[in-house]
Amino acid sequence: MDSSSKTETPATGSYKTTPRTRMRRLPKRAHYDRETVHGILDAGFVCHVGYAIDGQPYVTPTTYWRHEDRVYWHGSSASRMLRNIAAGVPVCFTVTHIDGFVMARSGFHHSVNYRSVMALGVAQAVTDAAEKEQALDAFIERLFPGRTGELRPSTKQELKGTLVVGMDLAEVSAKVRTGPPVDDEPDYALPVWAGVLPIRTTFGPPESDPLLAPGIPVPDYLAGFALDTK
Repeated sequence: MDSSSKTETPATGSYKTTPRTRMRRLPKRAHYDRETVHGILDAGFVCHVGYAIDGQPYVTPTTYWRHEDRVYWHGSSASRMLRNIAAGVPVCFTVTHIDGFVMARSGFHHSVNYRSVMALGVAQAVTDAAEKEQALDAFIERLFPGRTGELRPSTKQELKGTLVVGMDLAEVSAKVRTGPPVDDEPDYALPVWAGVLPIRTTFGPPESDPLLAPGIPVPDYLAGFALDTK
């Protein structure tokens, strides 16, 4: 889904683990390599950003995109969340995909198959107008490659009213659970169904705007559009 990843060098190497990102609970599920982290980020488009203002914690859901070792999100220049984050408030950035309900032979061992990423850091505002416009175009191109070539350019007022922030992926880790349930050995003989109920993210057919001018077809990049979360 990330159009920029088509021109990037394939993700290699691992992010350095720190005391804040090292997994202590179920460390076998931890991943620090770029391939896994980037794959999870590129498979989604909604993140949750945690931060504190005047001692009050907040968690805000928002759309995001990644380019190389950096994530971006945006909103109104009047956004209290974005203005505080751009001022240097430390943030916790998370993305999660739920892939299935894991049904075991006991309630205790029921679980969820998932993929998640957590990144810690400080975000900076993108202040250069050309860089901001390029970043916003990259967000659209990530989802719909080729669409920005059809759109009218953003106006100066629109760019002024939009705040874009970016954060380096420096302190980051992924956590993944896959596979069937893990039961206590004696429970495998119980007459109880066990397994995984998969969860998939899909899209329906495009629905044209009722005010769409006559004769405008559905763009080719939406034909058969589907988000592959696997």
